[in-house]
Amino acid sequence: MPQLEHIEAIEKRLWRAADTLRANSAYASNEYFLPVMGLIFLRHAYSRFLRVKDDIKANLPTRDGKARALTKEDFSQKSAIFLKPEAQFDYLVALPDNKDRARALYEAMDSIEADYENLRGILPKNEYQELDNDVLGQLLRTLNPEELKHISGDVFGSIYEYFLTQFADQKAHDGGEFFTPISLVSLIANVLEPENGTVLDPACGSGGMFVQSARFVEKLHQNPVEKLTFRGMEKNATTIRLAKMNLAVHGFEGDIQKANTYYEDPHELHGKADFVMANPPFNVDEIDAESVSRDPRLPFGLPGVNKKGKVSNGNYIWISYFYSYLNEAGRAGFVMSSQASSAGRDEAKVRQSLVETGAVDIMIAIRSNFFYTRTVPCELWFLNRAKPEEEYRNKVLMLDARNVYRKVTRKIYDFSPEQQQNLLAIIWLYRGQTERYLNLVADYCQRMLDEGNDCFTTQNDDGVEIKVLPAFIVSLDELRATVQPFLKTLAKDAAHAGVLQELDETSSAFRNDVESFNNDVTEQQEAWKEQQTSNGELKKAVDRLAPLAESSRDIIKQADLLYKLACRLIETCENECDAKASDAWVNRDIIRVRKSADEARQLAVEQLKLVRYFWRQVHWLTERFPEAKLCDVEGLVKLVDRAEIEANDWSLTPGRYVGVAPEEVDENFDFEEALREIHVELEDLNAEAVTLAATIRKNFEELGV
Repeated sequence: MPQLEHIEAIEKRLWRAADTLRANSAYASNEYFLPVMGLIFLRHAYSRFLRVKDDIKANLPTRDGKARALTKEDFSQKSAIFLKPEAQFDYLVALPDNKDRARALYEAMDSIEADYENLRGILPKNEYQELDNDVLGQLLRTLNPEELKHISGDVFGSIYEYFLTQFADQKAHDGGEFFTPISLVSLIANVLEPENGTVLDPACGSGGMFVQSARFVEKLHQNPVEKLTFRGMEKNATTIRLAKMNLAVHGFEGDIQKANTYYEDPHELHGKADFVMANPPFNVDEIDAESVSRDPRLPFGLPGVNKKGKVSNGNYIWISYFYSYLNEAGRAGFVMSSQASSAGRDEAKVRQSLVETGAVDIMIAIRSNFFYTRTVPCELWFLNRAKPEEEYRNKVLMLDARNVYRKVTRKIYDFSPEQQQNLLAIIWLYRGQTERYLNLVADYCQRMLDEGNDCFTTQNDDGVEIKVLPAFIVSLDELRATVQPFLKTLAKDAAHAGVLQELDETSSAFRNDVESFNNDVTEQQEAWKEQQTSNGELKKAVDRLAPLAESSRDIIKQADLLYKLACRLIETCENECDAKASDAWVNRDIIRVRKSADEARQLAVEQLKLVRYFWRQVHWLTERFPEAKLCDVEGLVKLVDRAEIEANDWSLTPGRYVGVAPEEVDENFDFEEALREIHVELEDLNAEAVTLAATIRKNFEELGV
């Protein structure tokens, strides 16, 4: 079966099904999330088990013609978990309704914990007693869809992360603070580039920093288990369980200790960590100053103590700890409150001392609404204790990414993969890695041409060939043919005549433009075979491809217009020509072909949008960095020296240095799309209102009101 490339729809469907079960039960999110995460863990373990089982069996030693039994060690060598028959997901799904599923799940989890010491006491077991037998049966079946039974790759790892995201949005556990948005974690990991060594997260939450570090190593086609050692601290026992399951569901292990990092250092990694990654609690003001005053992890002293003997704000406690954990060549990346970078008084003194070490490397400002549990903006700090002495020791790269984002929902923003790559490209230029920048520029150009080609011939996830634009033209022809018998019954000057003429003329122009677009794509693909990848030649290519990007946008407008004209023709026939009274008007067929044409239009439009999308990405880079070298870009980036930082009260706030970005005209503003987004937001608000009303009603019922 072909690998599923896009699992977003499956993730959303699984979540809706699982959340519906919760909504129809008597359980709150905080009673429901851990059992669900346990089932996803178990389902993923079963996928990995099946994937390697046949290969293991084929290579088992035999005696007297019989192969020995499978063992835990056989599967450990393949980074998979050995599952006894009673822990295998198909067995649990097939349990009849008269069996105690909660007991069966307890025994399944218990059998895994018996074999794997690192998971003992971690997996949910007794929690399943809180769910009735029917709900458990539906949950098991929900998480076992047919299309996911024989896939490869880390799909269930992605599903696990998606469910963590959704539960964080519901604040189902610990106020949702156990989860750092994946786009921020991924950016931190890709800036740090943890290729080898010990990765420490002193506030590890659900373990996302470890997972993204491992993914970076996997992109290098290396084994994270061999390259990275994960060490973490977390004060919440339930969160530790989530983190260890998160690691296990991806095939990794880590030493995560229950500890309050303010006062405890169980790993004793002071000055020993290769990488520190974290998203600590912001603005904590209840840290006992006496308890931490002599901590060796505070080389710059306390950031200020109030009259109650408490540290006024814990942000610089965390920052000092992160710095101190690093070895002489160590690098750190962490999320921090935007208040910290310009805080005054004693915090400014600590910040000055930190800047004077030369270890502050990069500061990235992030706009508000990236988090599920707080709307405030934040900043990403990057420290490097081995910065090149001559070039960068006394400089800090200030990057203001507040204008770089995509809207996920009404309340949440993130980075698209390409937006993340563009930010990383700036950092590559800062590091003098020009070739990586040029490779990205070339990749965007190639991707644009590939997407253009896919407008005519591509494959869906099932390997079926789709001719996207030709299919839309065929659907319009079918629609035209379906109404033609009725049109023949009308006089040439009937009410439909004007719209019919406009439809035919637009259709003819559209076909010609599509043919020209196809020829241009083919011509540019041929030219690309001889493309040179120097900066000058790539810039010429970007300019050469601009008309193709414009053509894709024009064809989108034409496709939308064509469909509207076809719908207007149908409506005119029905409303002004009494079509439904005619035997020549087969309403059922017309509804069918109209729906088919709309679906074909949507596929064509989405594919065409990708052509211009990738051109806009490459143009964004080459317009700002025309020489393929780091340069100051107003409102975006500036390399700042220590003298300028000192002159600005040792502030590390990027916006203070880069200036204000010039206002950009959104040439792609689509009024109808904006209306659709408003409609979606309204639906979200209505759904929230219904949920809130149900909660209020339930609370009143419990109070007996």
